[in-house]
Amino acid sequence: MKKEMLKSLMLSALVAGTFCFGLSASEAAVQVNPIPGLREDFIKGADVSMLPEREALGTKFYDTDGQEMDELQIMKNHGVNWIRVRIWNDPKHGVLGGGGNTDEVRAVELAKRVKALGLKVLVDFHYSDGWADPLRQYTPYAWKKDNKDQLVKHVYEYTQKVVRNFQSQGAMPDMIQIGNEINNGMMWPIGKLPGNDNGKAFAELMSSGLKAVRDIDPSIKLMIHLPDGADNGMYRKFFDRLVKDNGVNDFDVIGFSYYPFWHGSLAALQKNLDDMATRYGKDVVVAETAYGFTTDNYDMEKNHYGKAEERRSNFAATVQGQASGLRGVMNDLAKVLNGRSLGMFYWEPDWYAVPGAGWKAGAGNKWENLSMFDKNGKALESWNVYRDVSDSSQPTKPIKVSDVDYLDVEGSTGIPVSLPEQVLVTFSDDHMETLPIA
Repeated sequence: MKKEMLKSLMLSALVAGTFCFGLSASEAAVQVNPIPGLREDFIKGADVSMLPEREALGTKFYDTDGQEMDELQIMKNHGVNWIRVRIWNDPKHGVLGGGGNTDEVRAVELAKRVKALGLKVLVDFHYSDGWADPLRQYTPYAWKKDNKDQLVKHVYEYTQKVVRNFQSQGAMPDMIQIGNEINNGMMWPIGKLPGNDNGKAFAELMSSGLKAVRDIDPSIKLMIHLPDGADNGMYRKFFDRLVKDNGVNDFDVIGFSYYPFWHGSLAALQKNLDDMATRYGKDVVVAETAYGFTTDNYDMEKNHYGKAEERRSNFAATVQGQASGLRGVMNDLAKVLNGRSLGMFYWEPDWYAVPGAGWKAGAGNKWENLSMFDKNGKALESWNVYRDVSDSSQPTKPIKVSDVDYLDVEGSTGIPVSLPEQVLVTFSDDHMETLPIA
């Protein structure tokens, strides 16, 4: 037998069970099965901190039917019920600049619009003039000469000032996170972790921010947010130091960033969600996640997400794959023990490529193929996942094998074909699994 692709043979040899082939072309629309047991108030959120800057640049948004519309209304139409917005202290002093330049003024105005639509608001204090994440946690320019005690005081006063501004504008946040992806601390160098004090200075800064909110309104949920959502060891180390060693426990929610192409499998995320909820007695939220709908690039900036990231995510870079990946995160959350899961936020689904709306001043966009709008600003059908996961009136449709990875197999007359040990299989919901062959 000559060298050829043997897909049918591969299918018959899979040990994962017997599967039917996939959907016909007439059934090819995005399909999302409902999630059993999803709480009625499950957070189906999105971080759209880039929106004010994009609107200032003239960016247009269109719903799936092509009608031009306010992006916030588009999201509400499809089932979004929360919006997350970050706050940078003074973006003009940001080391990198750009990235939406969302300061207090912009954040409050955006929150007012969100509240007018009947949606809820999560405010994300970065305590920086620009991006704050595991690689950079720069102290705001105005506080850079502070000693530790002065910095603790400034955190309290600034947090109170901003929250009272939201309050006076009728846009009180429903949840607030103190710091952004702070596994390595915040406001370096004073608040850097691990430090030589086992995190004591960091803990004082954190306590100051938490207390500032509690002193205004004890009912507001408070979140502490880390990256690498599938890294259970890192989460345990961080919260053991904060809670057990330094006595900081007056918060309600543990937030997780989870990008599957960087952070690991849904199974690992599930394990970490369960462990954090039970170990510390806190609610859990996936504060950031995203899946690609294509590997194409629509500007000159190299994207975060490409072919390698598609494979690591275990979901195809399609609109269906984007919807299914997001459903997978929601499904993980629905299973968290003792009902401790609150929900999730998609990070910057509006950030399609528009000149001027770069990740820093003068740069392009690394995120546009992870947005939920196409290159022309039209909403993708994947938005329907927000609505469909809660629609229990819809039947659950079987997930079928739709494709098997291309394989070259050699053999000849009288010599059995030697099959590889594993093969990549794509299913009708565009999730991918590497399965063994008998």
